[in-house]
Amino acid sequence: MSTTRLPPLNAVRAFEAAGRLGSYVAASKSLHVTQPAIGRHVRLLEDWLGVQLLQRTSRGVRLTAAGQRYYDKISVALQQIAEASLELTPGGAARWLKILVVPAFAKRWLMPHLDALRQERPGLKVAIEPNPTFTEVDANVASLGIVYGMPGDFAQSQGMLLHPQVFPVCSPAYLETHGPLHSIEELAQHELIHVDEGSWWNAWLAANNQAFRVSSEVRYVSNDHALSMAEAGAGIALANDVLVRKELESGLLVRPLPNQVRLDSYQLLIPPGPRSADMQWFEVWLQTTLAREFPESTPDAVAAQLA
Repeated sequence: MSTTRLPPLNAVRAFEAAGRLGSYVAASKSLHVTQPAIGRHVRLLEDWLGVQLLQRTSRGVRLTAAGQRYYDKISVALQQIAEASLELTPGGAARWLKILVVPAFAKRWLMPHLDALRQERPGLKVAIEPNPTFTEVDANVASLGIVYGMPGDFAQSQGMLLHPQVFPVCSPAYLETHGPLHSIEELAQHELIHVDEGSWWNAWLAANNQAFRVSSEVRYVSNDHALSMAEAGAGIALANDVLVRKELESGLLVRPLPNQVRLDSYQLLIPPGPRSADMQWFEVWLQTTLAREFPESTPDAVAAQLA
């Protein structure tokens, strides 16, 4: 087969990432190049093909009709190349990806997605280690990590994955027993469930322009424990949409107040050193899946809302 009419392959990869993620910023992070480099590659491919593939929007980029047709074909081809390479790589049929994860995200989002993940990446084995306190990843212990915290707190952070809204939740039974809440100030009279000495709740109250502060008599090791206590009717906990969307939809939890603010963000930690094909694939899969399920909380969407 002649390859004389193949387009520049780096340009094809840049276009595929931008088309899939809907953003030059996200594509640059995915491929570990600069944002201008993504733009140059896309323009090079458009010039080579003689057709516009991507159109800029207020939130990033979107595929044109021609771009969508091209994307549908080249994305399959790139995946086939990746899978063919994986099959020939020594040990490629049974490689492990070890992930450190904050417990609530591990239990309530990542683990329910494991079947879909394995279907998309045949031969990949995943080991998940819930850990509520880690701040970095030792390459001898794990491949990568997913944390929840303030931007800038983690030296190995690859940037924000999601910046979700945070809001109070409780069980319907708790609300029925203790009555409805009409204002944030009424939280001071309720049983608040803590994961620390009170700073998490106090940060939320301050972000909602509240002067009163709270402290904890009992604290739980992770957000997952706190949410389990809220589901059991023990009080009111703080949550975000990533952790409790299904519980809110099913009625297991309710929101006693409409107030919400963005505090911490989910971030991906990658230790120094070479990145395996599986690590690179997982990073893209994670970004893509989260962006599809929670589009309003992606970094680009949040930045657009604040603009």
